[in-house]
Amino acid sequence: MDPAILIGSITLFVLSIFLGFELITKVPATLHTPLMSGANAISGISIVGALIGANVAFDGGNTLFSGILAFFAVVLAMINVVGGFAVTNRMLNMIAGKKRRDK
Repeated sequence: MDPAILIGSITLFVLSIFLGFELITKVPATLHTPLMSGANAISGISIVGALIGANVAFDGGNTLFSGILAFFAVVLAMINVVGGFAVTNRMLNMIAGKKRRDK
């Protein structure tokens, strides 16, 4: 791999970490549930991208390394989606419970 491309990729990765940290720390607690749903949608797109990457990995190139990376990408994105929906569902049930008690 060309060193310039590698350095550019690492720089983009580090900048995305800083940006993600700044965005998450600035979000008020009342907005976490809607943002969790949005994050689930983004993770769903990540799953599709990882599956496409896995398909490309097995069409040519270093199939073992690419396949392992694609597998971990799918697993981590699925954990994020399932966990996000579980947390969102739990928070919505807590809100629904308050509405039932108020009546």
